[in-house]
Amino acid sequence: MFAFLLLPLLIVFVLSLFHWELLSSPAFAGLENYRRLAGDGGTWHSVWVTVLFVLLSVPLQTVLGLLLALLLNQRVKGVAFYRALFVVPWMATPIVMGLVWTWIFDPRDGALNRLLDLVGVTGPNWLTDPSWALPSVALVNVWQYSGYTMLFFLAGLQGIPKELYDAAATDGASPVQRFFQITLPLLNPTTFFVTVTNLVGAFQIFDTVYAMTDGGPRDGTEVLNFRIYETAFRQFDFGYAATLATLLFLLILAVTLVQVRFFAKRTTYDLS
Repeated sequence: MFAFLLLPLLIVFVLSLFHWELLSSPAFAGLENYRRLAGDGGTWHSVWVTVLFVLLSVPLQTVLGLLLALLLNQRVKGVAFYRALFVVPWMATPIVMGLVWTWIFDPRDGALNRLLDLVGVTGPNWLTDPSWALPSVALVNVWQYSGYTMLFFLAGLQGIPKELYDAAATDGASPVQRFFQITLPLLNPTTFFVTVTNLVGAFQIFDTVYAMTDGGPRDGTEVLNFRIYETAFRQFDFGYAATLATLLFLLILAVTLVQVRFFAKRTTYDLS
């Protein structure tokens, strides 16, 4: 915990108090980087883009993961194959998947627009149109990580005692009532874990953006993590990049604390 979590956080915070261009010696700057952050419109734009990305991807990814888990929790032929199939995208490298989807979204030769042409629909410029770029990247993120979400929901579903459903059915509860009165409440521990990890992952998105849009068009997909990368490794302003990293950490911490408060009184861990 100290070596791989607390110490790096401490180093980043200390570095945010300095000016450092890598080749020169660090110069103490105090809170100057934070004063610069307060008036940095580009960074706050990146924060807004990050929030939009989270809102576009996490709810859909969570709902889709739950639906897949419900389907694959049934006794159907070949269910093991389908479970593995949905997990494969999660196991792939995001950079490679980003490149594959860049070809799929290509406006001229991409598979998606060619399929749309077959039904008489003209597809947009998915990755170069500011209106479509961020939703396209979010869609790829949903596609890649819904299988990961499904795994945990599937484990949660299999941990719910079957006797509860049998008792509810005996009392005349419909499948919809059993879902909302038994399944969802008892999935709260799983939902808590899934939403926390999905939100943390979405706030830290980088690879897919780097591979597909490089932050464009017109900074339309410049999420905060990508801006940190640009500031550090393209502008070589490591002190200010550490300040942005501190901001990202505080945002994730705040969102996580809100989730903990929300789920604290709504979660049951003991089913005995």
